[in-house]
Amino acid sequence: MPLMETAYKKALKPVLFRFDPESVHDIFVGVGESCGKTEIGRRLIERLYGYDGPDISRTVDGITYRTPILLAAGFDYNARLTNILASMGFGGVEVGSVTAYPCEGNEPPRLRRAIQSKSLVVYKGLKNQGVDRIIERLEERGAQPGLVLGISIAMTNAESSATIAGAIDDYYQSFRKLNERGLGDYYTINISCPNVSGGEGFTEPDRLRKLLTRLAEVECAVPRYAKMPISADWSRFRELLDVLVEFEFDGAVVGNLNKDYDTLEVREEAPEEYRGGLSGRPCRARSTELIKKTRAHCGDDFTIMGCGGVMSGDDAIEKLEAGADLIQLISGMIFEGPHLMKEISHTIADRG
Repeated sequence: MPLMETAYKKALKPVLFRFDPESVHDIFVGVGESCGKTEIGRRLIERLYGYDGPDISRTVDGITYRTPILLAAGFDYNARLTNILASMGFGGVEVGSVTAYPCEGNEPPRLRRAIQSKSLVVYKGLKNQGVDRIIERLEERGAQPGLVLGISIAMTNAESSATIAGAIDDYYQSFRKLNERGLGDYYTINISCPNVSGGEGFTEPDRLRKLLTRLAEVECAVPRYAKMPISADWSRFRELLDVLVEFEFDGAVVGNLNKDYDTLEVREEAPEEYRGGLSGRPCRARSTELIKKTRAHCGDDFTIMGCGGVMSGDDAIEKLEAGADLIQLISGMIFEGPHLMKEISHTIADRG
């Protein structure tokens, strides 16, 4: 076992996992942000965790990713880590989800570990500082060499967005402002967050069509994707894909959190009542299955970002072989350690 992997799994992780997961997350974001502010900090992280092997870059929808590994939306939801992630081996980040107004999220606890199942029960409720503050931060920092910037857009978790009309306007305001400022190399419309007022309002085809009709009023010069619900059956999932194709979306992120607690390896790790979707390993098989079906249904010109249960290099290869163009992850980094991106990159390089 490599030194950094051993240090994380044998020394650091047992300590971290004794504390509230959201508090640990906030500490690591703070440390990462601080490291990213100095050349010394970035070089240190690059030396520890950066990938320096053979070229594994991929060009997707005209955008070149230094590595095909992205930090998924939900971790850097306030865009604080954009100056350090390239040093950790990420080829891109999807910040957010960003909403039109600041949002405190759901009542805590918002994160819960299911350690034996290698999963997090996520009940964040789209906590973020709102699109205006995130625009300010992104403009202050500017473009980051070697890092593709994606921005996930959702609706504010508030009563004002609980109606279809209110939610559509919420998406529209963020989408308009980001496009007018020319921020983001691509956008993902998060239609499937399961933890907000009004529920998953846009995982129904007619409602999704209404949303995309409004967003089409905004001139957009970068690729557009949608984050898909992996708990939907294939029939509904396929209908949603057809709406994306109808509106000439470039692809999809497959996919979001798993709402089925029976997919936990240890069912007793779940809350007694539904309180958030599952990340990590419980998403792996279902997301891979949907990637295969999406590729077969939409063809080679439709971009797929594979997200869900990527805990190892083998898991990443599984997603790529199923038809994904790029990989997104969060939970793998938490459970396996920050060396995971380097491990995945070397696995991809070794297998060509």
